[in-house]
Amino acid sequence: MSNDNPYSEAIFRTLKYRPAFPNNGFKCLEDVREWTNKFVNWYNFEHQYSGINFVTPNQRHTGAYLEILEQRKEVYEAARKRRPDRWSRSIRNWNPQESVALNPMKAKLENK
Repeated sequence: MSNDNPYSEAIFRTLKYRPAFPNNGFKCLEDVREWTNKFVNWYNFEHQYSGINFVTPNQRHTGAYLEILEQRKEVYEAARKRRPDRWSRSIRNWNPQESVALNPMKAKLENK
């Protein structure tokens, strides 16, 4: 069993694959700090995650996501009502999630 932290691994992967990631390194420590501060701000306040219904971590932590998801649900329902011929299935599930896990299948197995 690994002792790695899956959350830190996930953020590191996101960091490495950002288009703005400086693949050739940084010139100085101040450049590292500046880039990292911008990344952290983007990660927490701009990047929308599919695992939490396309809201930002900040929206999730502050509770703002509840209103956002309700508004999205209303928009989708109205669109489906207006043009039912364009929908072959139900709308996306915009219900708030109770919990989030990086490895949900593993978590389910451990709880049995």
